[in-house]
Amino acid sequence: MPSPDDATATTPDDRDDANMFDLAPVSLWVEDYSGLKRLLDEWRAAGVTDLRGHLLADPTRIKACADRIRVLKVNRRTLSLFEARDFDHLVADLGTVFRDDMLMTHLDELVQLWEGRCEFSSHTVNYTLTGRRLDIQLKGSVLPGHEETWSRVLVAVEDVTERETARRRLAAAEAYARGLFHHSPVSLWVEDFSAIKRLMDDLRERGIVDFRTFTDVHPEFVARCMSEIRVVDVNRHTLDLFCAADKDGLLLRLRDVFRDGMQQHFREQLIDLWQGRLFQQREVINYSLAGDELHLHLQFSVFPGHERDWALVQVALTDITARKKAEAYLEYLGKHDVLTKLYNRSFYVDELNRLERKGSSPITIIMADLNGLKAANDQLGHAAGDEMLRRAGEILGKLVDKPGHAARIGGDEFAILLPAVDERGAELVMEDIEQLVELNNQFYTGTPLSFALGAATSLPGERLEQVIKRADARMYEAKRAYYADDAHDRRRSLAAE
Repeated sequence: MPSPDDATATTPDDRDDANMFDLAPVSLWVEDYSGLKRLLDEWRAAGVTDLRGHLLADPTRIKACADRIRVLKVNRRTLSLFEARDFDHLVADLGTVFRDDMLMTHLDELVQLWEGRCEFSSHTVNYTLTGRRLDIQLKGSVLPGHEETWSRVLVAVEDVTERETARRRLAAAEAYARGLFHHSPVSLWVEDFSAIKRLMDDLRERGIVDFRTFTDVHPEFVARCMSEIRVVDVNRHTLDLFCAADKDGLLLRLRDVFRDGMQQHFREQLIDLWQGRLFQQREVINYSLAGDELHLHLQFSVFPGHERDWALVQVALTDITARKKAEAYLEYLGKHDVLTKLYNRSFYVDELNRLERKGSSPITIIMADLNGLKAANDQLGHAAGDEMLRRAGEILGKLVDKPGHAARIGGDEFAILLPAVDERGAELVMEDIEQLVELNNQFYTGTPLSFALGAATSLPGERLEQVIKRADARMYEAKRAYYADDAHDRRRSLAAE
């Protein structure tokens, strides 16, 4: 008969199993869950049906469950992973290993067992005995033959700290990039130009070489490409800039944003793309949903990795509307007299030179001098004189339309350039001036306005300088006649007194 020692002797298979357990490359734990099972059975008998709710109602119950689990055995990888000297060292400090985040994820394991499963898993956090955090993937299984008591449960712990650290860093980087996108102080659009790429590739296959000429002949192609833009995302500043309540509201009204003056700019953008320029800068015009014209500095870039399909591009729009208005105002000041709103002498000289170079005829020039300005300044003050000049500007500004121009060229001197107007036309213009002066004087109670006018029309081959001299001479004749009549009226008034 075999001796008692023989009856309890370890067989070679048992030793192989023990060696495989001990030398496994992952952390393995053999644990006794029988105490946990008894506790769960007591709660079930007491009428608990929702274990998750029961545990969340009092989180100390989760720790009570964990305390019912006994560790029976661990392998070498477990000791090294948790930085334990030996099994006793590990078991004595389990409170260091299982804490903080671990308890809430332990809840999911408990619910899985409560629902009758013999296997459970979770992604959780443990800590080494030196306090180093471990991200772990845990998988547990009730061993065959112990399903009724849970007295033997094998738990495998995989260290996924490196993977989770990389994931967290990637998530943080993505959050940072998305934060930069959404909170950028410029308007950012992520768009899909792949349909446009296909349309342009189709043109190349059909033998189109000169894309600029093609779009000259087929402007509808530009409109088609504009309609094929697919907006993937926009940031918050875009919604503010375009007066959109939300992203969906903006995307539904893109036709109101990209219209009118935008098409010519977009055509130039397409030409650059045709020529392989995947990064572009230009000034464009868009429109807000409120109908306001927006002058924008556009930066367009195809995302790296999408050079072959243009499936992702970024468009950055900086609002330069205020700058454009300032530039327009400065340009206006460079060409206009602020007081009268007419063109100034600088513009007048440039326009004379342009007309001279163009050589078109006839050209009529009317020289006008505002009578009584010096007297108004001397007797009533410069405010009264400025009011007379503003009224003169109203009259001449309403009278003269392009291609004609009215300019203030001196203190009380004005010039009217009338291309393609002959002598008869000049007479009609001067009659209109007289009529507008009379009408203006009826609406203003201040000093009456009066112009001394002189007109001359260019002869074939005549320099405009000579035309101006003739018009000036006639204007001065009219001025002398005005002041002669004025002096005669004053003398007659004195005699009557």
